[in-house]
Amino acid sequence: MTLQPTTPIPLTWLYVPGDRPEVVAKALASGADVVIVDLEDAVAPDRKDYARAATAELLSAAPPVPVHVRVNALNTPQAAEDLKALSPLPGLAALRLPKITSPAEVVSVAERTAPAEGGAIPLYALLESALGVERAYDIAASHPALHGITLGEADLRADLAVHHDPALDWPRSRVILAARAAGLPSPAQSIYPDTKDLEGLAASSAHGRTLGFLGRAAIHPRQLPVIERAYAPTPQEIESAEQILEAATTTRGAQALPNGRFIDPAVVAVAHRTLSLAHRAPRH
Repeated sequence: MTLQPTTPIPLTWLYVPGDRPEVVAKALASGADVVIVDLEDAVAPDRKDYARAATAELLSAAPPVPVHVRVNALNTPQAAEDLKALSPLPGLAALRLPKITSPAEVVSVAERTAPAEGGAIPLYALLESALGVERAYDIAASHPALHGITLGEADLRADLAVHHDPALDWPRSRVILAARAAGLPSPAQSIYPDTKDLEGLAASSAHGRTLGFLGRAAIHPRQLPVIERAYAPTPQEIESAEQILEAATTTRGAQALPNGRFIDPAVVAVAHRTLSLAHRAPRH
């Protein structure tokens, strides 16, 4: 299916701790495409109940932007409480499931959170271990309620005992390929942990884009415009996409443009996605 220019494509996903409602409020006004309220790593054990209650209050009505909630790890008692309290709420856009290592975990959550009448809650699986990455395709294809997969790189680094960024390029590519093979959107890139190193963030995001990520998670609002610039099409890419689509409307099938560029349906599909991104309303 070819993406049309009117299809909204999120590029920025901002994590915020669930036990700090004032920070969540600022995140909702930050310009992020999606706000991810974190009940897991960002919340101390003695604050879990408060974070869940505060998030439930937030999601009792529809917030101004989509809100996903990262619940606690599924093998903890808190996860069951998270799913029970949050799944029925009208303001919940999706659940993000940390530390997923098997398709059965996704299926279990999908079945436990399925509403009585249609409209399954969208799920996103975070792969944060060698085992999760190894099973990436099986997880990605596990259930229709799963809308995306992505890496949790901090935990993955620890599991692999690696410190240098290039060591993660193979797992990144594995997850990107698994997502697309299962018919899921291109994953968003994992967070860049240094919130003050914006040059490093820009370089890392540019590299992530070359690998096939689409957009990126952030942990501070100052990172959002850098991510958006890195993943938005350049003027040259927009011009090229417009030329490709113009040619495709006049001549069907494969053809060569006057500049020698060969185009076929796959190239046309990429051009549609480029213009979808180009027509996004500016956020920053």
